[in-house]
Amino acid sequence: MKILNVNNTLDPINGGGSAERTLQLSRCFAGSGADCTVLSLDTGVTDDVRRRAGEARVVTLPCRIERYFVPSLSWHTVSALVLSSDVIQLMNHWTVLNAIVFRYARLYGKPYVLCPAGAIPVFGRSRVLKGFYDMAVGKRIVRQADACIAISPNEIEDIKAYGVAAEKIFVIPNGIDPVDYVHQDNQGFRRKYGLPDVPFILFVGRLNRIKGPDLLLEAFTRVVGTTGLPHHLVFAGPDNGMLDELQTTIAREGMEGRIHFLGHVGGEDKSQAYHAADFLVIPSRQEAMSIVVLESGASGTPVLLTDRCGFDDVALVKGGTVVPASVEGLQEGLTAMTGDSGRLKTMGKNLEMYVRDNFQWEHIVKQYFDVFEEILRQAAVSD
Repeated sequence: MKILNVNNTLDPINGGGSAERTLQLSRCFAGSGADCTVLSLDTGVTDDVRRRAGEARVVTLPCRIERYFVPSLSWHTVSALVLSSDVIQLMNHWTVLNAIVFRYARLYGKPYVLCPAGAIPVFGRSRVLKGFYDMAVGKRIVRQADACIAISPNEIEDIKAYGVAAEKIFVIPNGIDPVDYVHQDNQGFRRKYGLPDVPFILFVGRLNRIKGPDLLLEAFTRVVGTTGLPHHLVFAGPDNGMLDELQTTIAREGMEGRIHFLGHVGGEDKSQAYHAADFLVIPSRQEAMSIVVLESGASGTPVLLTDRCGFDDVALVKGGTVVPASVEGLQEGLTAMTGDSGRLKTMGKNLEMYVRDNFQWEHIVKQYFDVFEEILRQAAVSD
């Protein structure tokens, strides 16, 4: 089976969970015997990114306008990739690259699936631009897909709102490769990033409003003020427009020295961060299914997350705590989890077992192959 995975960015720093998901999924497709090619823009694509794709081939197009991920037109390259593919998967939603590939998929009669991965709801800036995109091509991309992949059940309604029939929507979650998260060197990690030898709470992700770092910071300062909490708070992720605001809050609350900004942390350092932390906090205002839950779980580290992350199972398996996406909710969760440190190790083990039993890529890929094979069967019948 020849699979073409399309995502506008594979940038490990600014691409977020979508870039990571595309790389890991493509690597597993290829490792399972499929002929897999990844099409993306060249921004942030290094030799290491290509190496992490495993046996999957990475093809990139030059990026002409980085802010909006507009590619330089390479019609022949895109045309040839689409024509040679059996099935195409479009990742994300608001991308020029998806629109171009969609055009060729319809031209050549190639089946495709769409996996928005939480991108459909409009949040923050560019509302007008996104509305225009939907009118021009976005709605057709969603409606005409042979199937849509929701990465969690809470994404189903977002897809159905575009007029997609329920039988064309399949829930296939994010996956994880546990071997990527076995590296641990607590003291080495602390020395490298200048962290003191005290317990710390970890945030992993872009410093962007949708990720809620401001909610976490406010909740943390309140808990420190009311309980004398000894923990530090570590933000591991690139600035996406909120660093100055967060630093202003820190200065106002007199929290200098208690809060640490590490910037992007990847590779073995990321694994070490999870292992060194007491627990991970995911304070997102909106998310389809947080991939860092899986990363933390693979590391045996419990999580505190909001009910907007698409992963309420964490509470059901007693691998962490789920709270409302508010300062008050996070404050309550921080107080509960820091107040019973002996329970954290058990929660981490529970989450690790749940993630390893249900979210390894080798299991997820089988679900994808079932969907792809059914689409190709239907296409053969219609021909």
